[in-house]
Amino acid sequence: MKKDDLSFLKELLEGQLDYLQNQADRTVSDLLEKDSNAPDLLDRAALESERDYTLLIRDRESRLIEKIRQSLEDIENGTYGICQMCSEDIGVKRLKARPVARHCIVCKSKMEDTERAAGF
Repeated sequence: MKKDDLSFLKELLEGQLDYLQNQADRTVSDLLEKDSNAPDLLDRAALESERDYTLLIRDRESRLIEKIRQSLEDIENGTYGICQMCSEDIGVKRLKARPVARHCIVCKSKMEDTERAAGF
């Protein structure tokens, strides 16, 4: 992979990491501010539903944060962009579309086919 591409992807990952961490910080402060003891049962139910949805989104984002951190670590180790299954290069186009990709498109397609066949 070219140094320019690697620099671009590293900046992209760092930008995503900063954004997601700021979102997580804001979510914590927002949840602390909202009063879930609303007197009206419908209002309380709506607040609880909104809170549950927000926590679900943040859970997904926390998993993405871990993937981003792993990708940044891989960049430092010189292993970024190498498929974990076949050890071939992951295409730059794929990495630009999904910077946390750990598998080349061929291996990922095989994995998805296997999952589909198994009923996941």
